[in-house]
Amino acid sequence: PFRDYGGFMIKRIDNKEEKERICMEILEALPEWFEIPESRVSYAKESRELPFFAEVENDVATGFIVMKETSHYTVEICVMGVRKEYHRLGIGSKLFEAFYQYAKEQKYEFIQVKTVREGMYPDYDLTNAFYKRIGFRELECMEGLWDETNPCQVYVMAVR
Repeated sequence: PFRDYGGFMIKRIDNKEEKERICMEILEALPEWFEIPESRVSYAKESRELPFFAEVENDVATGFIVMKETSHYTVEICVMGVRKEYHRLGIGSKLFEAFYQYAKEQKYEFIQVKTVREGMYPDYDLTNAFYKRIGFRELECMEGLWDETNPCQVYVMAVR
């Protein structure tokens, strides 16, 4: 069943093959953010088992977001992607609204997301700006989590 989020139809996807297919299709179309093929495959396989929401227009997923529990109190945006031709139309924000609502219903207290630290790459600067715009705050930067060219910026948000 779809839920209308301000004109965007967001659907919770339960079918494992559909989750994997949507994830791979969209991540492969976003090489600026998901350059490493093995990472794309890993995200797609992992998404099969996790809560997964997609915005669907004319039977085509334009974007998706995947939730991963990191503790009893916290969930993480495991992976998220919106097709480039749909960037800056509000789909990411509406996907996050569905994610947030589900986190609230499940009684989580915090949401976190990891991305590359601001100032490293222009495309990731847009990602950082998006997370800040929807209400995330910087928690810490973990320089060695990924590698020296990709310092991991962690953002957090309280679920209220």
